[in-house]
Amino acid sequence: MPVVDTGFSVLSEDFAAAPYRYFARLREQAPVHYEPAIDSYFLSRYEDVKRVLTDHEAFSTETLQVRAEPVMRGPVLAQMTGAEHTAKRRIVVRAFTGRALQDQMRVIRATAAELVAPFLPLGRMDLVNDFGKPFAIHVTLDVLGLDRRDWQQVAAWHGGVAEFITSLTLTPERRRHCTDCAEQLEAHLLPVIEQRRRDPGEDLISTLCTAEFDGIAMSDRDVTALIINVLAAATEPADKTLALLFKHLIDHPEQLARVRRDPDLLAAAIAETLRYTPPVQLVPRQVEGDTVFAGTTVPAGATVFCMIGAANRDPDAFTAPDTFDIHRPDLGTARSFTAAAEHLSFGTGLHQCVGTAFARAEIETVAAMLLPLLDQVRHSPGFRYQEAGLYTRGPLALPLDFTAVH
Repeated sequence: MPVVDTGFSVLSEDFAAAPYRYFARLREQAPVHYEPAIDSYFLSRYEDVKRVLTDHEAFSTETLQVRAEPVMRGPVLAQMTGAEHTAKRRIVVRAFTGRALQDQMRVIRATAAELVAPFLPLGRMDLVNDFGKPFAIHVTLDVLGLDRRDWQQVAAWHGGVAEFITSLTLTPERRRHCTDCAEQLEAHLLPVIEQRRRDPGEDLISTLCTAEFDGIAMSDRDVTALIINVLAAATEPADKTLALLFKHLIDHPEQLARVRRDPDLLAAAIAETLRYTPPVQLVPRQVEGDTVFAGTTVPAGATVFCMIGAANRDPDAFTAPDTFDIHRPDLGTARSFTAAAEHLSFGTGLHQCVGTAFARAEIETVAAMLLPLLDQVRHSPGFRYQEAGLYTRGPLALPLDFTAVH
């Protein structure tokens, strides 16, 4: 039987307020932590998390049928295996790599410049709410070929979808709200899909509409699910990682100075941000057969949550893991956005996040653009930093002051 630590719950407000405080205790005392309220196991050691994420035969993505499919309006990439997974993943990945990615970089730079412009003469900006959130949605809409004018409405619907996927406990009201959002988003997308089937362009929706798998075109349901999949994958990590990167660099002025002097260090700063404070904190899997972790048997059919934040701070995997250090030798910067990354922030193995190359280019491009513009950047006076989220986690706001640009 699992050891139930009655004095502690991952679902508690204390944990939600500051999960990093609890990671060492979990890894040392309860590496297989059971939560009876949701009948799930939480794994916090690097070795266990890596094992689950790399062995997709023993640890399947079946849980996503309940956790994602109702709001994705169809099966998502992570649920697929074999030839279907390979083919559909390739179609999506192609839209985020190579020539397509080069074209997107131009759009990314233009979008970032346009969004930051009004704040430069003021010398202050909330990096999360004034910039990061609208930026991530704008860019994703551009890639998909959706009208930017609808961004606030799409963002609201996407918020409901994200809440459904990332909530461990949902009240019936919230559950209804989330599925309503998903249905309205689907209704918004269907006429677009019909139009792109008739008159395809260069955008990702056109690519999905015209792509074939085994000689069969994808159904509207398949295309809708993949669009919503991309919306969630491309927007969630980008704005959070960008804000966390700036927060850590401002909190470590000597490292910020080094990155300003040597822009090549920016990739290391981003990789270390992903390790130190991953935007996606939990990855669920279903255990296919009885499995032993750290002396505890997890029964077949059970859900395990990989605690990415805890694994990324495991001293067995990283030296001085609770220190933010862009010069750490065990970071593997070059591999940071691949399935061979040392940190596990984008998952690993077969179901590594599809938007990884895109997220990397997006964050690197924007950070490289913002750093020289935000001279003397610092936290706004009187600001109290707050993070939120159990499944995906990031700052609620990040008001910054910098030298005004006239």
